[in-house]
Amino acid sequence: QVQLVESGGGLVQAGGSLRLSCAASGRTFSSYAMGWFRQAPGKEREFVAAISWSGGSTYYADSVKGRFTISRDNAKNTVYLQMNSLKPEDTAVYYCAAKLWVVQRIPHEYDYWGQGTQVTVSS
Repeated sequence: QVQLVESGGGLVQAGGSLRLSCAASGRTFSSYAMGWFRQAPGKEREFVAAISWSGGSTYYADSVKGRFTISRDNAKNTVYLQMNSLKPEDTAVYYCAAKLWVVQRIPHEYDYWGQGTQVTVSS
């Protein structure tokens, strides 16, 4: 069992930055690939970024490539999402998710989810 708790969301102006954190419980965090997803009102949950269990491989949605950076610290059981050059269209609830070993971009492939953190970007 893995429990995930996101933090770091908030209100920011367009062009600003935020760093989201996702703290995981359990002693097997390093066995899990981690993903960040987001869901805006009236829209489906979409893939944002993912990182392999070792941190050696990262993956991004085209819409955030070059602006967002995913990273992890296995010693701290935490995954991060650094978001720069934020746009109003980045406004959504951001969720972190965990699945054993292999990275996926599809939400239903993930086994554990956090409660989400709201990110609002004003124009």
